[in-house]
Amino acid sequence: MERGNSKHGPRIDEQMSQEVSGLVQGPGTGGSRVDESRVPEPAGEDQPETTTAPAGDLRTGTPQGMSSTDVEQRSRLGRFISMSALPGDRLVLIASARENEAPDDIVAALERLPEGTLYQTVSEVWAALGNKNETTRW
Repeated sequence: MERGNSKHGPRIDEQMSQEVSGLVQGPGTGGSRVDESRVPEPAGEDQPETTTAPAGDLRTGTPQGMSSTDVEQRSRLGRFISMSALPGDRLVLIASARENEAPDDIVAALERLPEGTLYQTVSEVWAALGNKNETTRW
């Protein structure tokens, strides 16, 4: 049985490694990952622009019972409530939001929460503000 060598030779090996260096190393020393031939041509004058969300919903995988806007707004609320504030009541949540430099509309929403209630999660806060959470979690 004869075993052959699968190498092409030093010159061709070097050329082949240069061709894929952008894919292996990313932008920087090996160059950009973008190949000009892979960039799509723009739409024509009478053609609609391409979009990743033809139905208009920019978020895929939204949970059942919520819209993508609900998910984004709940996420925005959660950005200004630190994990150390939960579980917490109305005053703790407001203090956390102010400490995290929350916009006025977030602070105003938290000020509408009833006093004396302890909230375990951002979802509980979101529901207490009169919004809908997902109907099935997993």
